[in-house]
Amino acid sequence: MEGTQPINDRGGLYWGSVVAAALGLLDAGYLTWLKLSHNVAACGGLGDCETVNNSRFSEIGPVPIALLGAGAFLLMLALLLWEKRAGGGVAIARYGVFALALIGTLYSAYLTYVEVAILQAICPFCVVSALLLLVLLVLSILRLNLYLQEM
Repeated sequence: MEGTQPINDRGGLYWGSVVAAALGLLDAGYLTWLKLSHNVAACGGLGDCETVNNSRFSEIGPVPIALLGAGAFLLMLALLLWEKRAGGGVAIARYGVFALALIGTLYSAYLTYVEVAILQAICPFCVVSALLLLVLLVLSILRLNLYLQEM
């Protein structure tokens, strides 16, 4: 539609997504560093990061889950930044962010179940990661809805 503001800037949905992805990357990057360097998390008594980060559920084979999370947040951030320059690739970028956020949210829901039901320990950094994925999922749905309305 001519004369309308670009869809990706409406209501701060685009920039909210960028901020959430960047914060997620920082969070997952910190967890990855903890896992690979065998350092103790700075949970400040808010949970049991060590139990969660050292459990058998914290890796898929030799790959730390936190590293996969960091990769997912990095890819979402890259897609969001590419979207600004994509021209005709806007749909690919938006659907990509949606797909990654959906998969990440579902997997985070499973990991949260593992924390609560199996490990009986909560990692606040993992909770932050799960919440940021949920925020990205909601924002991506809203952004896709706006995109489809303008088509």
